[in-house]
Amino acid sequence: MAYYRQQGSVPPKRHTQHRTPDGGLYYEELTGEEGFSSDSSLLYHREIPSALVDARPWILPDQATVANEPLLPRHLKLPELFKDVEAPTTDIVTGRRLVLGNDDVRISYVVGAATSPLYRNAIGDECVYVESGSATVETVFGTLTARPGDYVLIPRSTTHRWVPSGDEPLRAYCIEANSHITPARRYLSKFGQLLEHAPYCERDLHGPDGPALADGRDVEVYIKHRGSGPAGIAGTVHVSPHHPFDVVGWDGCLYPYTFNVSDFEPITGRVHQPPPAHQVFEANNFVICNFVPRKVDYHPLSIPVPYYHSNVDSDEVMFYCGGDYEARKGSGIGQGSISLHPGGHSHGPQPGAYERSIGAEFFDELAVMVDTFRPLRLGEGGRASDDGAYAWTWSGRGPAS
Repeated sequence: MAYYRQQGSVPPKRHTQHRTPDGGLYYEELTGEEGFSSDSSLLYHREIPSALVDARPWILPDQATVANEPLLPRHLKLPELFKDVEAPTTDIVTGRRLVLGNDDVRISYVVGAATSPLYRNAIGDECVYVESGSATVETVFGTLTARPGDYVLIPRSTTHRWVPSGDEPLRAYCIEANSHITPARRYLSKFGQLLEHAPYCERDLHGPDGPALADGRDVEVYIKHRGSGPAGIAGTVHVSPHHPFDVVGWDGCLYPYTFNVSDFEPITGRVHQPPPAHQVFEANNFVICNFVPRKVDYHPLSIPVPYYHSNVDSDEVMFYCGGDYEARKGSGIGQGSISLHPGGHSHGPQPGAYERSIGAEFFDELAVMVDTFRPLRLGEGGRASDDGAYAWTWSGRGPAS
């Protein structure tokens, strides 16, 4: 995060005694990035945060991936993954189905209405996009409210759980990094403030409310971490003698927060703007962009949909989560779909979309894009939801024709 926050009770000077009302000591914990050399926060616990009384393996959902071979653009119909699942039995952590992944990022999809276990990702930051439904996200820093259109940014090793609210199950698009996820560097001053040309500002970022205080004994925390499983990922359940939400106060610049896609101010121009104009976050070897409802190109000879382009350095993943995406009309892609356009294949609008867009003044579309700089592989959920026909939609015929 780019700015400092303080919640609850903290001492006037860091790394000094912070006494309980009965004269004991609170236990100070530093949670920080890059080995004490980047953003951090200090949390003050009632109990020792390192205490354990048991541990056992957590058998993760299938994390194996296979290469995108033969090289093809693909349409993944994510809603198909949960059409036969009773949502109340599924939670947003353990129910995730891996769609795409590489050594830098894993993209999953999940539908669920059950409360998740306490969970901590020790591999990297998570960015969870809430497609629909709502939830309270309880964290060691305090409570976040997640609503449709929210990005929920959760720093590495933040203990939290998802508690769905309302009558509608949560539908979530989960981006798990092998690094930290931050605002794009070009939006930030050298001291970390969001600049005037940025498409959002600090007022649009919503941190947790209040310190986290809960009671309990022998509390389980599910941890995803580096290990010997597929993709070098493993799971462990730690049992703590007390509840990890025992923080009386914290301060610093590292904490979970939400950002709603409706607060992104689109950057437009006289001619078509390239994807970096839509960027919202960045991480190691991938970026996150969003395409929001917006006025489009106003040059008298403009063609508002994208020109055809080859992804020389990246794979492009689009998650279609609202409106009607003009460039993909006629492809079969709809709400909840993913398109994968791999490096090495030229892609662009579907047949007819190029011509139909001329004269358009506004696009009512909403999509979340992940561009990776290493090839993506297909996870179990990606293979199960592939429509098998998308690659042939530009020509109108496939190998069986």
